[in-house]
Amino acid sequence: MPSGPSLQATQDWAPVVWTKSGPKGKASKSSVEVNAARRSGAAVETEKKLSAGGNKSAHSQVPNAKKLDENTETFKHDTVSHDFKMALQQARLAKKMSQAALATQINEKQSVINDYEAGKAIPNGAIINKLNRSLGVRLPKAK
Repeated sequence: MPSGPSLQATQDWAPVVWTKSGPKGKASKSSVEVNAARRSGAAVETEKKLSAGGNKSAHSQVPNAKKLDENTETFKHDTVSHDFKMALQQARLAKKMSQAALATQINEKQSVINDYEAGKAIPNGAIINKLNRSLGVRLPKAK
């Protein structure tokens, strides 16, 4: 005799069918129910959703496209002034520091110092304060 579960028992494999019913109450909007509500005189609100059921991207219709096309204004980020970049270079050279040494001292990359000295950097108050403390000078306003 086997000591495990009984192998002679039959299994009942009854199919399980999941069904999903449609929306009920106010959410149901079949044409039969809408027409019945109209006949009874009830207020019926039906609206077609914008691009419903289509295979279009939601981003294909830009509401302000005309404004964007008409706008010819160019925008630029503010960069450091010529006075600032020259003062930074002179202060660094007065301390006899390289860009890499200054960058290491203020915990930034050398490319950040290079951008500030080339006038390409977007002014950041935290970095300018670090430069002021490290070089021991008061650099002019960035812009």
